[in-house]
Amino acid sequence: MEQQIYKGKLIQFHPLKIAKKEELTKNTFSLEFDIPENLKENFRFEAGQFVSIRFQANGKEVINDYSMTSAPYEGKICLGIKVNSPEGAASQLFQNYNIGDELWVSDPGGRFTLVSKPSEFRTIVAFAAGIGITPILSHFKNILHNEPRTRLFLFFGNKSSDDLVYRDQLDTLARTCGDRLQIFYFFSQEKTGDQFFYGRLDAKKLNLIINQILHLDDTDEESTIWDAVDEVLICGKGEMIKTLANACYHHGIPKKNIHFELFEEFNDDIYPVEKEFPLIEDIEVEFTMLGKKYTTHLPDNKDKILQQLLIQKFPVPYSCKSGICGSCECSLEEGEVELLENEYLTEKEEEQGHILACMSIVKSKKIKLNFDLS
Repeated sequence: MEQQIYKGKLIQFHPLKIAKKEELTKNTFSLEFDIPENLKENFRFEAGQFVSIRFQANGKEVINDYSMTSAPYEGKICLGIKVNSPEGAASQLFQNYNIGDELWVSDPGGRFTLVSKPSEFRTIVAFAAGIGITPILSHFKNILHNEPRTRLFLFFGNKSSDDLVYRDQLDTLARTCGDRLQIFYFFSQEKTGDQFFYGRLDAKKLNLIINQILHLDDTDEESTIWDAVDEVLICGKGEMIKTLANACYHHGIPKKNIHFELFEEFNDDIYPVEKEFPLIEDIEVEFTMLGKKYTTHLPDNKDKILQQLLIQKFPVPYSCKSGICGSCECSLEEGEVELLENEYLTEKEEEQGHILACMSIVKSKKIKLNFDLS
């Protein structure tokens, strides 16, 4: 039994039973699901991906995305979930669903992923804040299992030690893989013995990390650990991601090697827009969504397509508004646009004319879009 739900694309949902439920901190908990043999293929996933859960909260149907903390080789779906408020959907999920209950769970999705390179020597650095540790934990377990030559550094920020989720798992990984994994905890609302570890993860803190932790490289006396960084993973709130992604870029990491996952809507660009575009006014827009055709006009091209359609109250799909989640992916069937940033689309998809409406500026008097890609 399965159901299809439209969330930008048609997504398959399957009923899964809760196998384990654990309260982790005062405002976080974990769920693990039983995967029946006939659904094993549906729930194969890559480290860093998420599933959507459909459930009832406050008398309404809710669909929320939650990242896996389990690694693919573990053969199970484990999620870490934060309760933001007593009245929120996650609180209802914790209170009303228990071991043995069924929830509708989607096929895994998301592209906060890395290509595995087990034969290479790699250095990967991750920055996480709060519940943003969930996909990072999946990545790190997977890399330690599959890449014997890769070394990892985790910088994990929380308000206090009481808010630090998954510490037991992280410390166990550090003990068993100490030659390849180093973890550093930072607290923004709790005094630490070393002032270095007090405060938020931001551009200033990154500069200190580069100069005091990622400096001398035992494997190469002529360079630093930071010089050897191959990939950067960042997961947390939008402002943190924006600050750290730009700081990493200004410290020499190419944008294509900086990967991030947003856990909330973010209405700002991650990287500043460096291009200027000729002004175009009174732009005709045609688009198809769920088989229905729409026509409208945009006053000009000063803002991106998605944002302008939302102002006009069109029910176009979106989540992050920052070119990361892919919810607003569509095909450009007529006209010309400029895709400013892209953390989601593959080169092949771009060649096929796919764009992200939240990151696209119109460059012609008329455009035609199709959101029905599946």
